Amino acid sequence: MHSWPASEVPALPGKGRDLRIHDTATDGPVTLTPGEVARIYVCGITPYDATHMGHAATYNAFDLVQRVWLDSGRQVHYVQNVTDVDDPLLERAVRDGEDWTGLAERETALFREDMTALRMLPPRHYIGAVEAIPGIVPLVERLCAMGAAYELEGDIYFSVASDRHFGEVSNLDAEAMRLLSAERGGDPERPGKKNPLDPMLWMAAREGEPSWDGGSLGRGRPGWHIECVAIALDHLGMGFDVQGGGSDLAFPHHEMGASHAQVLTGEHPFARSYVHAGMVGLDGEKMSKSKGNLVFVSRLRKDGVDPAAIRLALLAHHYRADWEWTAEGLQEAVDRLARWRAAVSRPDGPSAEALVEEVRDALADDLDSPRALLAFDRWAARQQETGGEDTGAPGLVSRTADALLGVAL
Repeated sequence: MHSWPASEVPALPGKGRDLRIHDTATDGPVTLTPGEVARIYVCGITPYDATHMGHAATYNAFDLVQRVWLDSGRQVHYVQNVTDVDDPLLERAVRDGEDWTGLAERETALFREDMTALRMLPPRHYIGAVEAIPGIVPLVERLCAMGAAYELEGDIYFSVASDRHFGEVSNLDAEAMRLLSAERGGDPERPGKKNPLDPMLWMAAREGEPSWDGGSLGRGRPGWHIECVAIALDHLGMGFDVQGGGSDLAFPHHEMGASHAQVLTGEHPFARSYVHAGMVGLDGEKMSKSKGNLVFVSRLRKDGVDPAAIRLALLAHHYRADWEWTAEGLQEAVDRLARWRAAVSRPDGPSAEALVEEVRDALADDLDSPRALLAFDRWAARQQETGGEDTGAPGLVSRTADALLGVAL
């Protein structure tokens, strides 16, 4: 599966900072100090509908992580998956009377268009669950051989008891885990499981549903968590720097994935840090496909909204915060973009060297994008009030917005 085209990231004078970010596993700040190549895995979409603002906010957060790393002189090895076979996708295809593969391909293509428009840096490896199946089957077979998995009516389950580190990602108690498992794709009430929390690794073929050769496992399709584990281990290996996604992935997805990988390899941790973005709401509820309360990036673009304004609307909120999408917030972003563009259109202006460092400091401090925006606001206000004689300042401001925020002025 191919990714989307990369926009050029301008080089800035000086060097960026190491990123200090909130780690879910320790529930506190950690300073990320990758080597020359920083490794990040971000969980991708299930392509049964278009990119909504919750998706956009999550990918914007991890785009900022990459931009901070690039500014510090590192290369970035970014991997993202596409869950292009899953129950919601199959159910939507049946509902709409279309082939599930066509639905997945169409929505994945639209997602790529949205990411390109928003200037999100593309992953080096963009991998679909279907194309990962040849690498998933041997991992499930190995877990079975290790005694860390078991069969139940043809399905294969992972035993969470096999990982002594289970629970260290989300730090939830058993009851909270059970409730979230039921809400987020698990089946804790299924009779015969060794532990209600045990997640499915391989689902035996169901009539009328797609299936693949699973070797000794029989025909079927992979569980959700093992998909990402196989892709991450193949392309990043153990101990990569950041596992990212929305806060609703901390449990069960990232918890289970970590346990799968740790049992498979005998190493710990799967990721050095777990970083989660907040939820975006609309009309008092989390924005989600299941609720249907969605604001789509593609619809806003079709209505003529500048993608740079959409991005500014996202950047106005701290990535870990839960917040509400509003028409007023979007208009504020449109107005802000107009002010910034007017300011950098002049032939000179006040020095922007301090602005570069202010923005670097803000983003290095747990991706504080609202503080970074205020630095640009102050420069634009000074430009409006007093101007300046630095002919290089407008260009430097433009390059800084592009390099660190992904906003083209």
